[in-house]
Parts: sequence; structure tokens; C-alpha cells
Amino acid sequence: MVGSFATSDNTCANCRNGFQSNCLHREFMSTCQAEYVRIPNAQGTLVATDEVPDEEFWPGLLAVSDVMGTGWYAADAAEVRPGSTAVVVGDGAVGLCAVIAAKEMGAERIIAMSRHESRQKLAREFGATDIVTERGDEGIARIKDLTDGIGADSVLECVGTAQAMRQALHSSRPGGNVGFVGVPHEVAVDGQELFFSHVGLRGGPAPVRRYLPDLIERVLSGRIDPGKVFDLTLPLEQVAEGYKAMDERRAVKALLKP
Repeated sequence: MVGSFATSDNTCANCRNGFQSNCLHREFMSTCQAEYVRIPNAQGTLVATDEVPDEEFWPGLLAVSDVMGTGWYAADAAEVRPGSTAVVVGDGAVGLCAVIAAKEMGAERIIAMSRHESRQKLAREFGATDIVTERGDEGIARIKDLTDGIGADSVLECVGTAQAMRQALHSSRPGGNVGFVGVPHEVAVDGQELFFSHVGLRGGPAPVRRYLPDLIERVLSGRIDPGKVFDLTLPLEQVAEGYKAMDERRAVKALLKP
């Protein structure tokens, strides 16, 4: 069984419209570091596999329940299209999975904004064609340089800070789109600036349940391997160390085993 961080009955109007993360009976599953978990609305939240997958697929299936599903929504919301140019702001687990999503959706050029060598390497393995290490105004200028002064077709904002949002909006071309999935922290958008930019903006909690059947198939067929974002494995009782390692950027994502 594979689920999502947001439960859904998968029958209400919001679910039928593809936004199960805004289900009328939604509950966020934020305390699941345990051997056993009770899932509200399990019949609409969980997707069953045909059989118990081989253990080699478990990290990838765990990733699709959260960071891969979120990265996919970033690409979907930013309307990544075949032959397009996509920029990914953020090199955490979600940002790296967003690179996978952009590649799977057919982006010809994928520019990953990252300052960390190990994460740059994984971004390239996932499909990034260019790496930009600059941030802020320098990062925006670098994106413009790489896109003939116009900006990217799609920008995937996977951080949630004010700087990341500004960087995303200013790196998009007129008529381009920003998909934002980083939980906002003190982010404010200038309405007048957005109005005259002609940049589209969509985001929010990812409707992972919408994508699960497709993403599960891609993992089990070997087409994608988002489980590579797990670069630290710890026993369940060391969950605090896992969070600490991610907070200190010693790990991209920690995998806990009971």
C-alpha cells in the first residue's frame, strides 16, 4: 500500500477535481514515524500494489508518497511541456524529485539551482542539463543569461522562502508559469508586479493521491528511481538524529527502518 501525507476520501468534489490534498475530509498525516499507523479515509488515501514489491523498490515507493509526488505537482503546476526550459529552485529532496518530474514531462533543458556538489551530481543524474550556483539577483541574472535574456518557460519553486519565491517569479518569462510547493515562510507576493509580469502562479499542498497510480508504475517499471534521495538510513529509534541531519544539510532525506 502506498499513501500520501494528506488523507482523502477520493469521492468529494475537490477530490473528483484532482485536488485530493484539499479533500473536504482531509487530515494531514504528520506523525507517522511509527511501526503501525491508522490511516483515516484509508479507502480513498491508499493505493494497493498488485503484490508486495521487492525491497529494492521500497525507497522509491516511499518517495512517491511525499517528495516525488510534490516535485511532480511542482512540474504539473508550472505546466512543463515537451521541449520546454524548466528551472528548479531548491536542491532538497523535493527539488531533486522535481528534476525527475521535469524530465519525465519532456523538458528539453532543466536548470537546477544548487550550491552543494553532492546534490548537483544527483540533479544531473536525474536529468538536469545545467547547474546554477548563484542565488538572489545573481541567480536571476544567470537564468536570464542562459535563456537569451527572456526567462524560463516553467519555474519549480521547492523551498518556500521569500528569496526563493522572488527568484522563481523573476526567472520566468512573460507567459511562463511558476509552480510553488515549498511551504511558504514569510513570503509575500506583490500583486501589481505579478499583474504586469504575465507570469502564472499556482501551488499549494501537492495532490499526491492524483499521481500515485502513475508514479507507482514508473517506480516499479524502473523508469524512475526517486529513492536515491534517501542518503541516510537509520533505525526508527534514531528519528531525532535523522531530522537533525537533514536540518544541518548533512543528509538530503533520511530513511527510517523499524
